[in-house]
Amino acid sequence: MDKSYLTADSALAGTQADALREQAAKARPSALTKAIRKAIAPLFTFVIFIGGWELGVQLFDVPSYLVPKPSDIYASIQESYTNLLTSVLTTIIESVLGFFLSIILGVSAAILLALSKTVERSVYPYAIILQTIPIVAVAPIIVIWFGPGLNAIVSIAFLIAFFPMLSNTLIGLNSTDQNMKNLFHLYNASRLQVMWKLRIPAALPYIVGGLKISCSLSIIGAIVGEYVAGIGGIKGGLGYAITVSASRLQTPYLFACGLAASALGIGFFLLVNLFSKWMLSSWHESEMRTEN
Repeated sequence: MDKSYLTADSALAGTQADALREQAAKARPSALTKAIRKAIAPLFTFVIFIGGWELGVQLFDVPSYLVPKPSDIYASIQESYTNLLTSVLTTIIESVLGFFLSIILGVSAAILLALSKTVERSVYPYAIILQTIPIVAVAPIIVIWFGPGLNAIVSIAFLIAFFPMLSNTLIGLNSTDQNMKNLFHLYNASRLQVMWKLRIPAALPYIVGGLKISCSLSIIGAIVGEYVAGIGGIKGGLGYAITVSASRLQTPYLFACGLAASALGIGFFLLVNLFSKWMLSSWHESEMRTEN
């Protein structure tokens, strides 16, 4: 058989394969198209829900101090936009400070406990007991110790976000592959070297899980702290604004504060989720992209 025909057939087959790949690439939807398709269903549900809410309150003539219409909530946001923004910013500062404190002290305490099983068995049960005490019962004591204001609120936010960081980090440190630890011991690695170069990197997915839990809990802790130890007036956070609007039956503004707190929690979680993807996507299966 003439080799020239084989070469021509192979070149033709390669050209056809390239053409098919180009067609498949063109037919594959873009990332923007995929995002739009995913957003259509939730957006449609949201529109139906808001429209039904508005129409239902109007039809049944429900007083606004019981169930406000979405339009009433929007009007209250426009009317008190400056105060609401100030409250949101105050709560952000308090929750972020409490969150970072929980990260630093939670991870550090977990590392200290993981270095010694004796210390872990001696101290960890008391950390569990501390977590089971309702924060509302502890908050007045914190106010007595630190006084009302920022210090007490940050302390309450820290306490409620501390245990997930401690627990998740400790679980991750104790879940290190035993064969890898034996390999480090074979090369005469010190306990600190094993911790820094093996156990902490292996525990990163667990630490990220703790971050995702604690970021939302820190906002809850800040709002609870504002109920108990908040500063009034313009400097008050969302917790104080919710308390005042509830006492005055300003239900539309109360709903607006609740929605702002929810949006704050969602935004905080999304930021932590982006950080986890950036940190783990290159090597850990939980965040690596998979082809469908």
